[in-house]
Amino acid sequence: MTLTVFLKLVEIQTKIASLFPFLLGALFSRTYFKSFNLVNTLIFFTAMLLFDMTTTAINNLMDYQKAKDTTYKKEVNIIGQETISEKVVKRLIIFMLSSASMLGIWLVYQTTILLLFMGGACFIVGIFYTFGPVPISRMPLGEILSGLVMGFGIFFITVYVNVESSVLLDLIFQGTTFLLIGNYLAIIKIAFVSLPTVFLIANIMLANNICDLDQDIGNHRYTLPFYIGKKNAILLFNLLMYGSYVVIILAVAFKLMHPIVLLILVTVIPTKKNLHEFNQEQIKEKTFSVAIKNISIFSVAEILLLTASLLFVH
Repeated sequence: MTLTVFLKLVEIQTKIASLFPFLLGALFSRTYFKSFNLVNTLIFFTAMLLFDMTTTAINNLMDYQKAKDTTYKKEVNIIGQETISEKVVKRLIIFMLSSASMLGIWLVYQTTILLLFMGGACFIVGIFYTFGPVPISRMPLGEILSGLVMGFGIFFITVYVNVESSVLLDLIFQGTTFLLIGNYLAIIKIAFVSLPTVFLIANIMLANNICDLDQDIGNHRYTLPFYIGKKNAILLFNLLMYGSYVVIILAVAFKLMHPIVLLILVTVIPTKKNLHEFNQEQIKEKTFSVAIKNISIFSVAEILLLTASLLFVH
């Protein structure tokens, strides 16, 4: 198998959805909690990337195996125009999943046992997102869980591995007893600041499902747009985008971010234009990219502005 074929299988271009909450989590840890651990950050990044590639490979394999539309099945061949045996795909999945798991265990050793439960929850959702008799992606939970696991989960874990466990959440053992301690206010703050990535990652899945609505119904895949209707799904797509700006304004008002981050409001101009384009037509080849463009515009601006705010951190 060539590198090109492998990168197509894991859809490397989609990994940007994981990169944004990771970078934002690292920056928020540094700007708000004034803490950063390079080793833990690199371990988590590698494990996260491997697991993200694993879930994509599983997704492509499951879509190929479970396609009801015979035309679709003939065209896909797992990775589009090029073919690759299911046996090789399965071996790659096992290798990447095992590697991500070992790195995760190493990180647990570096931090606390609680990370094992956090990572385990993300692993379970990620695997069953596309695997099993009724995958999560084929239900109306796809947008919610993808947004929470990637938008909040990655963000929170990135912050968690960068700060002392006692700052957020810790499990203390004393003889035969144990004590779970944590700062609920700090956790709420992290959850709130992560909302834009939650919304915009959910929007990627929502845009995909809106564009694929007719094809999904033909393949017995009933996603959120099927249940709430296409019109309401498009409305939700718009609300989540604008809601991201509201969160940033409130985060600055609550002093969770430096006022310089408010410059992100300038990006309303291109994102509004993109939303108008998507509202006009929902065609996979033409307008699905709107979701990718908007998360890229918004998140890159937030990353740059948070980086700039480091100048004001003492």
